[in-house]
Amino acid sequence: MLRHLLTLTWKRKTRNLMLSLEILLAFAIVFGIAAFALRYLQLYREPVGFDGADAWSVTLRTDGGDEAIPADIYATLRRALLELPQVREVGFAAYAPYTNATWTTNYTSSQTQASVATNLFEASDGVAGALGMPLLRGRWFGAEDEGAAVAPVVLNRRLAAALFPGQDALGKQVSRRDGGVTHTLRVVGIVDEFRNKGPFMTPTNFIMTRFAPLTGKSRVRTILLRVAPGTPRAFEAALNARLKLVRNDWTYEIAPLAALRATQMKEQLVPLAVVTVIAGFVLLMVAFGLFGVLWQNTTQRIPEIGLRRAIGARAGDIYRQIVAEQMLLSSFAMALGLLLLVQLPLTGALGASLDWSVFLAAAGLSMAVIYLLSLLCSLYPGWRASRLSPTQALHYE
Repeated sequence: MLRHLLTLTWKRKTRNLMLSLEILLAFAIVFGIAAFALRYLQLYREPVGFDGADAWSVTLRTDGGDEAIPADIYATLRRALLELPQVREVGFAAYAPYTNATWTTNYTSSQTQASVATNLFEASDGVAGALGMPLLRGRWFGAEDEGAAVAPVVLNRRLAAALFPGQDALGKQVSRRDGGVTHTLRVVGIVDEFRNKGPFMTPTNFIMTRFAPLTGKSRVRTILLRVAPGTPRAFEAALNARLKLVRNDWTYEIAPLAALRATQMKEQLVPLAVVTVIAGFVLLMVAFGLFGVLWQNTTQRIPEIGLRRAIGARAGDIYRQIVAEQMLLSSFAMALGLLLLVQLPLTGALGASLDWSVFLAAAGLSMAVIYLLSLLCSLYPGWRASRLSPTQALHYE
């Protein structure tokens, strides 16, 4: 049976060429959407490195430049906010999670001299508590780091492995060059992960440096708060009023991290939704084209089908033949597509965005969709061909 189908398919290779290209196009589109969605699902299931459920963000809007915020203002802001009964912890950071902020630099290992590009997050002593950030080993910044000869840093596990492969990074030193000056820092803690842009962010290297208002020149403009569970959004008014008591000439943008997370996830999912809708229309057009071509092919094969019925073929045999031929043609088209697409994980062209687990799952899902589409499009032409009688073939011209 298979040999017979292969022979028939090969003899009609010119007629089947356009049909195969349509199936190949549909397969590539479905594969792209499936890989995109499965990668998002894969990322969503990985830890982001912080809780943020009861955390709020306050962005300070001032008219001055980088040096516009006096160092003692941070202590005043912290005391004022901790006086609110809803506030449990206060910290200051270079930017809030669930924003598109990125600060990238290079750090060098003191032992291996390996220079690694990494994302940088400047944070004060209270940020770990405000965000609910657990540590794998070591500790977060604290009062014991005030006035230390070597500034402390916290690494995520990925960066620790890159800078000190096969070693424990705790207590070791890293360095960074800034304006011709080399700054040396000591690793005091390691977190598992930190993905500040949310659950769809690709895991990357991260280093956290300590923000010390009285000793450093940096002036961060984000306040991170941990509030009591169940604190309503109406707390924003009381929070803004308390901040205005400290600096009435500033503007404060206040938002729970849960709201920032929801907003960013919607923005990140919009491209996937748009592409999915477009792909749906393309697949619909492919289905109509596939159905039309199969109908036409069946009509052109009336003498052949009638002859088979005349020599004893049953209606079910004709039905199965039409469906099997379409499935075989779909298999050929998808095999060619897989031969081309498999180069992506083999060469690592897309990196971790298309690893083997995503590729195999996307390929399997795409094949299932195309087989289902081919089956649905071939059911009626196959049924129509199976109802053909030998007498109809004798009258066909």
